[in-house]
Amino acid sequence: MGQKVNPIGFRLGVNHDWRSRWYASPQELPEFLHSDLEIRNYVKKKLQYAAVSKIVIERAWNSIRVTIFTARPGIVIGRKGAEIEKMTEEISKMAQGKQVKIDIQEIKTPELDAQLVAENVALQIERRIAYRRAMKKAVQTAMDLAPKEFGSVVQGGSMARRFRVRNGIGKAKFLCTRCEQLSITGLPKPIPFTKNRSEVLDV
Repeated sequence: MGQKVNPIGFRLGVNHDWRSRWYASPQELPEFLHSDLEIRNYVKKKLQYAAVSKIVIERAWNSIRVTIFTARPGIVIGRKGAEIEKMTEEISKMAQGKQVKIDIQEIKTPELDAQLVAENVALQIERRIAYRRAMKKAVQTAMDLAPKEFGSVVQGGSMARRFRVRNGIGKAKFLCTRCEQLSITGLPKPIPFTKNRSEVLDV
């Protein structure tokens, strides 16, 4: 059997950081963990059209800071900050009334973000665009902006086949190589999980 290591977990503390930053006692750990999952699911569902790449949650004694990395900050903020206020109230209820602060970080080049590229490919497949064409175009766009190694994979759920596109140089086994991986199987939208008439695909 192959011994596979998640490339993000392999690089934690080297050139990747944790997406949940807090310390908890063994008694508080389950509560904090489930609260983080609930907050992430709520934000992803609420901002499914805002091109959200990742959500970082930091906890202090009685406060929570949620940092949303997005390519469309205007949609997240809303008119006069109305959307931010609504999300702050909802997240505060999920966190048992703790003080919540939401920060927005804009992604300048969404074409180089693994999550957003995968969502874009999934959206094109849903529109019945040929998956080979969608993937090659995404890889070529990324290579034009940052000429290093870039790759993408589409795996069929009902057929034992996987389509992979790679270009450039670089090896995932090197710690200095910045690597992003999405481990997604059967998760709801807006995770890059798409379903068309014939089969289910993971991107």
